Amino acid sequence: MSAHVYGPVPSRRLGFSLGVDIIPLKTCSFDCIYCQLGRTKKKTIVRRKFFSSQEILQSIRAALRSGQRIDFITFSGSGEPTLNRLIGKLIREIKKLTPIPVAVLTNSSLISQKSVRESLLEADVVIPSLDAATAPTFKKVNRPEASVKIKVVVKGLESFRRDFTGEIWLEVVLVKGINDSPADIEALKKAIARINPDRVHLNTVVRPPAERWAFPLTREELEEIRAQLGGPAEIVADFHKKPQPAAAGSLEEAILSLVSRRPATTKDIAAALGRNKAEVLRQLNDLLSAKKIRVVRHKGRDFYEPK
Repeated sequence: MSAHVYGPVPSRRLGFSLGVDIIPLKTCSFDCIYCQLGRTKKKTIVRRKFFSSQEILQSIRAALRSGQRIDFITFSGSGEPTLNRLIGKLIREIKKLTPIPVAVLTNSSLISQKSVRESLLEADVVIPSLDAATAPTFKKVNRPEASVKIKVVVKGLESFRRDFTGEIWLEVVLVKGINDSPADIEALKKAIARINPDRVHLNTVVRPPAERWAFPLTREELEEIRAQLGGPAEIVADFHKKPQPAAAGSLEEAILSLVSRRPATTKDIAAALGRNKAEVLRQLNDLLSAKKIRVVRHKGRDFYEPK
């Protein structure tokens, strides 16, 4: 699989999602304590053209020809995708290639910039994050680049809601004892009312986090918060889809490409690649022996990630 495209991976919200990765690994405006990719290596808010747009589009064309089921083409991956100033052009070009809907996952840090909001207007779904609505908690959970202020982020999301005709699915990742207090939830509720998203997705720490002390909420705790928020709030459900058709090409390369973007269980990998679980396990054992990957235990499950 290309350096810029991975999957399709099974997503709890987007079905089989073809990931488009347009940012160098862990180049981000945040250093979230729960990030599945570990600590941010380069914290920045400077937008750049990191890669050739033709190179990225060529990878997407190849994935579209693969015959694999793709429900969404999703900008996500190794860092904050809106840091790439070509994102608007890429969305427009993808729209010329296929009717498959385009989604963008963003941490919302740059949404206050008019150029960023305009670059996202042709997406079908934008999934912005808002994990806190007060400055102290925002700094604690997201550890943003120093110039990013939560009041400005919320105002940017309000502006984007006025201009964007697609769907906004606001994501809130809750970490036990960090951003789940009654005061934090009340502040979030007020911010959500101002932003008026189509959906609010409540999530928690489901993969090995950047900080070992970032613990998940229980289902019951999430239910209580969902009730407090009301309206469009929902707990993101587990993924339930028919298996993906088998991916062509090297299973080793496909696994390494997948786990480099998101730690994954054997079940995740088998579903994403359309391969037999026993076959995947054999390949994982070979990769472990070759010290190309490692296994991390989290919440009673084994996740595989790069060595």
